[in-house]
Amino acid sequence: MSPMRAAPVVNAVIQARSTSTRLPGKVLRPLGGRSVLGWVVRAAAAAPGVDQVVVATSSDTSDDDVAAEAARCGAAVVRGPLDDVLGRFAVALREHPADAVIRLTADCPLLDPSLIGQLAALWRAQPSLDYVSTTLVRTLPRGFDAELVRAAVLAEQVSTAVGAHREHVTSGVYSQPSRYSCAGVVVSPAADDLRVTLDTVEDWELLSAVVSELGDGVGDWRAVVALLRSRPDLVALNAHVEQKKVGS
Repeated sequence: MSPMRAAPVVNAVIQARSTSTRLPGKVLRPLGGRSVLGWVVRAAAAAPGVDQVVVATSSDTSDDDVAAEAARCGAAVVRGPLDDVLGRFAVALREHPADAVIRLTADCPLLDPSLIGQLAALWRAQPSLDYVSTTLVRTLPRGFDAELVRAAVLAEQVSTAVGAHREHVTSGVYSQPSRYSCAGVVVSPAADDLRVTLDTVEDWELLSAVVSELGDGVGDWRAVVALLRSRPDLVALNAHVEQKKVGS
C-alpha cells in the first residue's frame, strides 16, 4: 500500500483594516452581539473544510484595535503593508502555510459558512483548479463574496501583480481565464440585485435591520434573500449605493 497523503490544507484569510474611505472603523462596529469583524471570523470558523482562520490587517498603528479584536475572536493575526493587500496575503501564507487560501473581506458580516464550505469542497474534489468563487458569475447578493485561490497561484500573483491587482488580490487571476482554471458557485433564482455588504451608512442601516429581524445567528444566505424579497422597504435603504470599481 502507498503511504497516506496528507489532506490539502485550506485556510480562510480575512482582510481587515480600520481606514475605510467611506465608513472609517466599520469592521469594529457592534452589530447584534459582536463586532462586524467578529461576524466574519465566526462564519469562517464555522465553514466546513476550513483548517484555520487568519485575519490579515496592516502593521499601521491605526489597525492595532483591529488586530486585538481579531485575536479576541479567536483568529490568528498577521500584519503587513497598509495599502498592499496582496502583500498581507503573502505574509499570511508564509506564517500559516496552506495549499489554498479562501479570501474573505471583513465588511461582509452575513457571510454564510455553507457557501465558504462549498468552495473548499469543490477545490478539494478538483485541486487542479486555480480559482473558485461565489463571484465568478455573480448570482448571490453582494456581501456573500468568497474566493478560493490555489497557494501556488497566489504566490505567483505576489511576485508579478502590479497596481490595482495588489489591492484586489484576486483580480489578476480571474481576469485571465485562459491562463488560470476558474470555477464558480451559482445559485438560482439569482439575487445579485441585492446588497448586504458594509461600505456606507445606508448599508449599515440595512444590515442593522436584517440582524434585528433575523437575530445574531450565523449567516444564512437563503434566509437573508427571503427576508429582503419580502421587505422592499429594506432593499430601498441601500439600493442606490454603487460598489467601488476595481482600480478606482
